[in-house]
Amino acid sequence: MRTPNMSERWAGMASAVASFMFLWAMGKQFIPIDMQGEVTSLANKVISFIDPYDHITIPQSDGDSMEYYMLYIYAEAYLGYCCSNQAHNLKLVEFGEDTNRFSVTVDTNEDVMDEYLGIKIWWVPLEQSQLVGLLRGEVRRKYLRVSFHKMHRQIVVESYFRHVLEEGRTIRAKNRKQMLFTNEPSSSSSSKRVTWKHMAFQHPSTFDTLAMDYDKKNEIINDLVAFREGTDYYSRIGKVWKRGYLLYGPPGTGKSSLIAAIANFLKYDVYDLELTAVKSNVELRNLFIQTTGKSIIVIEDIDCSLEFTRKRKFNKAAKSKTDVEAKIESLLEEEEASKVTLSGILNVIDGLWSSCSGEKIIIFTTNHMEKLDAALIRKGRMDKFIEMSYCGFDAFKVLAKNYLDITDHHLFGEIHELLQETRITTADMAENLMVKSVEVDVEACLRKLIKTLNAIKTGNEADNWVRLV
Repeated sequence: MRTPNMSERWAGMASAVASFMFLWAMGKQFIPIDMQGEVTSLANKVISFIDPYDHITIPQSDGDSMEYYMLYIYAEAYLGYCCSNQAHNLKLVEFGEDTNRFSVTVDTNEDVMDEYLGIKIWWVPLEQSQLVGLLRGEVRRKYLRVSFHKMHRQIVVESYFRHVLEEGRTIRAKNRKQMLFTNEPSSSSSSKRVTWKHMAFQHPSTFDTLAMDYDKKNEIINDLVAFREGTDYYSRIGKVWKRGYLLYGPPGTGKSSLIAAIANFLKYDVYDLELTAVKSNVELRNLFIQTTGKSIIVIEDIDCSLEFTRKRKFNKAAKSKTDVEAKIESLLEEEEASKVTLSGILNVIDGLWSSCSGEKIIIFTTNHMEKLDAALIRKGRMDKFIEMSYCGFDAFKVLAKNYLDITDHHLFGEIHELLQETRITTADMAENLMVKSVEVDVEACLRKLIKTLNAIKTGNEADNWVRLV
């Protein structure tokens, strides 16, 4: 005999509940005021007896926290894997890293049943309209409704949901793609919340193709492995599971490529934070709250992204002000209060708000480390300082393999000697090795590089910078 779904169960109970509510509304006016509280309590017990099921909703987002969003995503992944065989209506939710594989889950308003420890639990994805402001109008909010017999509430809340999250997280990890997030500029309208927008992260850089000194590369890899496996260590020492990297050096030395290689090595998402698009410390905090674990938060060129000290443009010592002067002062104070401050940065990377989720790497990049405030880069905030220097022979060999597909050549010795006497960035080195035609002329590319290095050595290139035409 087929087990009725929740829709059919509700159809049978709806008539009884509606009849009772009608009678209660009619009879309530004849009940003395001092007795209405007790009678109302009794009425609720009657309704509870008629409807013995509890209902829990899982919203796609609570408007601020990324954790609610991930809770919804994990539950949706669980439904797609464990319960979709019961559903007639399905929907695609994402592609895995293998683009020939599709992920599906239960479609909206499709009722499915799950069973856990002999307990029957019903799920249904739903949507509802919500007014979010006169200018933006209505938006559709998604949520999952879970229904079960109230006698099983403790098992469902304390055990079943934990089971759903663990399974959903595992399923999600198998199918997920790395994502690249960036923050949208905030609006002056109070109804618009600052958010992240995202796309698939498809940067090809890896440690195999990264032009860097061999020993330094291995040191970074070992540090990343220790961090990734450090959940017990960080818990034992009582620190937030995060790590800070500062990448510093001249432009064109591969800072962005290293970030991409780190992300691909760890399979972490990347949050590229544009500080100039953040209006206030509050917005900055909200953006950090929305980030998830297993992620890298990047602030590139932090010495150019933010002015940590601002000067007042009016005379505070004035004893009396006209209305116009007072208005100007008020506007200036409001403008100053709307800027991200050094204190705001420190609070989100190393204060209480840094603990909103673990397993994060925070990376700052700069071309001028001497310009940074000492409080921003002290030990404990930035755990590892990585100098991205000019191209050495190890980096050259990686680039030669990448661009020319060679591991040795009779001109390598001369190039080795020149690199010890000159400075050239990896970007300029790559430009010299890049093949400009279909036919690869290895000899010509290497001799072009030697000519460039000799020009730097003899001082024909101002400030040892390569100018390529």
